[in-house]
Amino acid sequence: MIFLQIVFDNVSHVYSSGTTFEQHAIRNINLKIEQGEFIGLIGHTGSGKSTLIQHMNGLIKASSGNIYFNGENINDKNFVMRNLRSKVGLVFQYPEHQLFETTVFKDVSFGPKNLGLDKLEVDIRTYEALKMVGIGEDLFDASPFELSGGQKRRVAIAGILAMRPEVLILDEPTAGLDPLGRDEILNQVSKLQKETGVTVVLVTHSMEDVARYVDRILVMNQGRLVIDQETRKVFARYKELEEIHLAAPQVTYIMNALRDKGFSLKTDATTVEEARDEILKCIKRYM
Repeated sequence: MIFLQIVFDNVSHVYSSGTTFEQHAIRNINLKIEQGEFIGLIGHTGSGKSTLIQHMNGLIKASSGNIYFNGENINDKNFVMRNLRSKVGLVFQYPEHQLFETTVFKDVSFGPKNLGLDKLEVDIRTYEALKMVGIGEDLFDASPFELSGGQKRRVAIAGILAMRPEVLILDEPTAGLDPLGRDEILNQVSKLQKETGVTVVLVTHSMEDVARYVDRILVMNQGRLVIDQETRKVFARYKELEEIHLAAPQVTYIMNALRDKGFSLKTDATTVEEARDEILKCIKRYM
């Protein structure tokens, strides 16, 4: 049975409507997100990505159209927006800038405390969230400001997870991190998604990250959702991506170049490992 968590029905948003600064940020968005999906959201700067995700948990109200969460219209007067924000967790770019408590444990506890939970439940959620992101007990009492960049990012994500969201939205979660820190974060998010079934929406500029982790890609351009397909099909349309100043992973170009040279192989590999396996198969056929 398909369970739709988030539905956009012809949603548009206009900033500074009716003024000389009027800007159409997103236009006529129709979108369905199912429970447990791992989705990548890509597009050049100014394409509407950030505006789109802020509509998902009600931070911004649509200028027109309707948004449904678990079948309820979030614009209905009786809809409790606080419930939506506890179920749809949004981690902004550089979330570690929002860390403020004296210890890691206290910082992650802040969200569930605001839900009005008793101390035992708050402690359980905090402990579980920190474990989920790979933060050991040896760091629970440490100052969050003494952690590495990757550790700070994981603590910030744990603060959202402690509220037990059904949907986790990550806006450029690896921005500013070194390759090791980037891999740590995304591997942890992927592990979390597989183990808990939480829906993940990953906003990123890295095509390699999208190719490795997500199952479906949303492509934004000039406020419109121009492509919505599974990962392999999107990167097969790499020439269309180039027309809107995006690109495919490097392996996509390598595999297509080999095919153009006359090698008989599939070109839909999205990771280095998949490309390697396909090239080895091709070599064996020629031996």
